[in-house]
Amino acid sequence: MKIQLILTLTVAFMFFGCDKNSAHPVPNIPFDFSINLTLPSYSNLNGVSGWCYVNGGSRGIIVYRRGIDDFVAFDRHSPADINGDCPGALFPNIDNYLQLNDTCYNSTFSLYDGSPISGSDYGLRAYQTAWNGNESLRIYN
Repeated sequence: MKIQLILTLTVAFMFFGCDKNSAHPVPNIPFDFSINLTLPSYSNLNGVSGWCYVNGGSRGIIVYRRGIDDFVAFDRHSPADINGDCPGALFPNIDNYLQLNDTCYNSTFSLYDGSPISGSDYGLRAYQTAWNGNESLRIYN
């Protein structure tokens, strides 16, 4: 009886479970590119806690270096802007660079992990990164 219940719950979760990423308000626009960190436009990423903007995604991408070998990339399209009617994008907070501000909806997000701090039920759309340990950072979804 317990096995049947477990199987039933597992199947129900597979079909009706919540996949927040598929319902994410920021469009998922496919891309795959690499940036060369030896170029001057990406020099901020040569140190831990550096960040820079790159083209791609819905409204551009912000890349942040969390650690020596750890990078994260987030879309600059705010998930608080469900209808996509705000012409702006997310910007680092002048007083706290670990936060991104949405100036249209007064939402804030963590640059460290993309989680919402205030004003949004969704975190930032995150993208995959792959660091070759030398000069090339691949960003893709």
